[in-house]
Amino acid sequence: MSRIGKLPIAVPSGVDVAIDDSLVTVKGPKGTLSHTIASPITVAKGEDGILEVQRPNDERESRSLHGLTRTLINNMVVGVTEGYEKKLEIVGVGYRVLPKGPTQLEFQLGYSHPIIFDAPEGITFTTEGPTKLGVVGIDKQLVGEVAAKIRKLRKPEPYKGKGVRYAGEHIRRKVGKAGK
Repeated sequence: MSRIGKLPIAVPSGVDVAIDDSLVTVKGPKGTLSHTIASPITVAKGEDGILEVQRPNDERESRSLHGLTRTLINNMVVGVTEGYEKKLEIVGVGYRVLPKGPTQLEFQLGYSHPIIFDAPEGITFTTEGPTKLGVVGIDKQLVGEVAAKIRKLRKPEPYKGKGVRYAGEHIRRKVGKAGK
């Protein structure tokens, strides 16, 4: 049995979970998320606001989807109650970010032009100074994807460490060329 899949999902008060065949919709104080469950897996609502993910058999596909489905539903519950945030930091002389509203950023990353980055729906940005920013939203997958796209604008390089990196990310440094 899947160690993650068999864990119950606690639904806090203020969160409403609707199960309609294979569509699970989670509504909370921060918004609404929905997910379609793969065919062999079922979700049952228990007493005391607890959700349980069940699989019909021990086939390979069912086992692999069991833990995944439970984690995705749990991420939706956490997202609509607390939300998710990825923090990024910018390292480099003259590299900075300027907020142009809650859903738009302007980056100066050493290119000849500024880069304007628009947030998709459901994502907002927070900036703490010219070199620190945060990507905030209720969908964990979307928050991570937007943070990865921002990091991709100027990946950290291994010689000086300049670029956009996740907060706390360690960049493996290389020594420069050896002089005679």
